[in-house]
Amino acid sequence: MRIPESVRRDIIDTMHMEGAHWAGALEDPQFLERIFDLASIPSTDSRFQNAAGDIWQHRVSNPSDWDDDWVFSDERFNLLRGDDESFLRFLCETIHPVVRRDVTQSERLLQAYNDCLRTVGFELVEKMRLAGKPVYVGRRVAAGRPGVATARAALARADAGHVARQITRMETAVENDPALAIGTAKELVETCCRTILTDRKVPLRRSASMLDLVKETVKELQLTPDDIPDKAKASQTIKRLLSNLASITQGIAELRNAYGTGHGQLASAKGLEPRHAKLAVGAASTLAVFLEETHRTRAKPS
Repeated sequence: MRIPESVRRDIIDTMHMEGAHWAGALEDPQFLERIFDLASIPSTDSRFQNAAGDIWQHRVSNPSDWDDDWVFSDERFNLLRGDDESFLRFLCETIHPVVRRDVTQSERLLQAYNDCLRTVGFELVEKMRLAGKPVYVGRRVAAGRPGVATARAALARADAGHVARQITRMETAVENDPALAIGTAKELVETCCRTILTDRKVPLRRSASMLDLVKETVKELQLTPDDIPDKAKASQTIKRLLSNLASITQGIAELRNAYGTGHGQLASAKGLEPRHAKLAVGAASTLAVFLEETHRTRAKPS
């Protein structure tokens, strides 16, 4: 157990301050069945065979029998002193769209949970979307993958909420869903380019491909530094580097087309492995950081 009881109690206190019952729109047994096999957990009431029966009796049929926070002191679930995985999953379910229908309240709870969890090296991050609403998963705070960490910082200006979700989705998906990571890497580059071009008031075609967007962004940023003495030589070198960057971008697009999430695949098709996703994510992060930092350091045309 790496999440101490004191942190868990702080999180429970945030629920109280928010006025949010942990089971949300569900009855207590309905909520707990999403995490635990209640039929295999013993009952504390001799009249019932298992936890499903006694929880229904004392929280649905006679809701005043047990107080609202009974689950945190029930040793069968051991949420205060048990394993981290069960506690994190419990928290994720409290803000699941099926459980918590008030999106604003879910966002406040997520922020409060993460403020507490990150002090001990954990966080809740978006895993997927259900009817347009986020579904979360718990994890250790990522210490590695420096390219992605740098991208998160450098792109903080660019539509922060959307970009942050894309980067989080990439980080989470690299190991468990490489195809999603590859698809999101392409979206990250597109978001970066579109944000830069919009900020510089460059007209955009809705149908522009990712390669077109990169080329237009490179052109707009005038990437040959004016203060290099031999500008002609530098221009040729930089053009080759930019050509390589464009090739990397095109490669990400081709990976997306062949293996990513944007196109239908045969049922027998084999997906790419995490090492391939890391290549796509690393390339996208490097390119996005380079373009965004250049955008910030070079003056906008008057």
